[in-house]
Amino acid sequence: MSEKSKINRRQFIQRSALGSAAMGMALGEGHGEAPEVPARVPASDKVTVGMIGVGARAQELMQAIMTLPGTEIVGVCDAYKGRTDRAVARTKGRAKVYKDYKEILADKSIDTVVIATPDHWHATIAIDAVRAGKDVYIEKPMTYAVEEGNNIIAEVKKTGRILQVGSQGMSSRTQQKAREIIASGKLGQVTMVRAFYNRNTASGAWIYPIPPDASPQTVNWEMFLGPAPKRSVDYARFFRWRCYRDYSGGIATDLFVHLVTSIHFMMNAKMPANFVAMGQLYRWKESRDVPDTVNAILEYPEGFTANLSSTFNNQLSSEGGFQILGTKGSLVLGNGLSFHPEIVSEDNRWIVESWPETLEEAYYKDPKVRSEELPNTREPEVLAGEEEFREIGFDATILHFRNFFSCVKTRKQPLQDALAGHRNAACAHLINQSIRERRMVSWDVGKETAKA
Repeated sequence: MSEKSKINRRQFIQRSALGSAAMGMALGEGHGEAPEVPARVPASDKVTVGMIGVGARAQELMQAIMTLPGTEIVGVCDAYKGRTDRAVARTKGRAKVYKDYKEILADKSIDTVVIATPDHWHATIAIDAVRAGKDVYIEKPMTYAVEEGNNIIAEVKKTGRILQVGSQGMSSRTQQKAREIIASGKLGQVTMVRAFYNRNTASGAWIYPIPPDASPQTVNWEMFLGPAPKRSVDYARFFRWRCYRDYSGGIATDLFVHLVTSIHFMMNAKMPANFVAMGQLYRWKESRDVPDTVNAILEYPEGFTANLSSTFNNQLSSEGGFQILGTKGSLVLGNGLSFHPEIVSEDNRWIVESWPETLEEAYYKDPKVRSEELPNTREPEVLAGEEEFREIGFDATILHFRNFFSCVKTRKQPLQDALAGHRNAACAHLINQSIRERRMVSWDVGKETAKA
């Protein structure tokens, strides 16, 4: 592109990243070659993009795309006119407004589409898009319901299209470094992962401002509803759709899907076997029908559990974070990455002193005990301490798009393909099922769906 949008530094410099002055370690990609997907490659070097849904997050995605050479946003579509007006302005008037997403899919000059609609539209548009010959970047969660995932996987395979799911944390050098450290065995046996994402503001709880020009002239309510249950016009539902079950899975599908995507990537795990969760609506009762506080435990066949938590009533760890706990050390990810070695020593004196004196004396004469369990007799040694990492450079969203557009040209599988997107979204859906049914739910590995 000859002109590039100016990117806000706060938006596009990754906060939770790597490259510490203390360690000065270079970060590798950490990924092998993916199988190729035989299909049409864009005729020119430029990849054309149609934006389906141009709300707040999609406008950020547009800015990310516009930093990448060889891409051009040529079409936009949304159910609110104010958004399409702003999106066209971002492209300096070059993008065309389409009244319906199917018009974008019918335009053969458009190579790829970015789907950033409310969740309940995702599967329908994704399937229509690949059938129309478009490669797809779809915002997380890939699906609104667990049964939609296998349908998308089948259509992507049948059509030979590229589909990348937009949970971009796995593209950050921070998470790639964490994956490398875990795979090296430096943490020992990892048996627990803690992950959290908290907020304490109205906007953080999805109570977004409603534009004052919202009216039947600017909002296409029927387009918004689509496959959702029919109801009369409600602009709170339109602009704050994550607050309502008809269009979203709440915390699980908005925030937990990011956490499990990162856990699966860093731990090289596929899918939990069992899920237990509880969710409550404690505070924001007048504005939603989904919980504002959720806790979940996921049990993985790889030999660890993940504890996920989120509340909209306190903002500690507001940007999300992870604690990966191993027998030899821990990784903490938040505003960076740090390694904390396990420095432990055995001291059983308080137990042995309750034994008969003769047994106590014999115990202390054991050379192994004297060398390993008694701090005052242990030979001195220097132990490695904590290590800190920071990341600088492009934001993870830009890197995730760079991977997607590269795959569009090479026909290699992207970092987060349809199968991964299905599993990550399914974790959120099974968490919500556990909350609704107040029981443990399980995953059927063979059928790639919830067990009956």
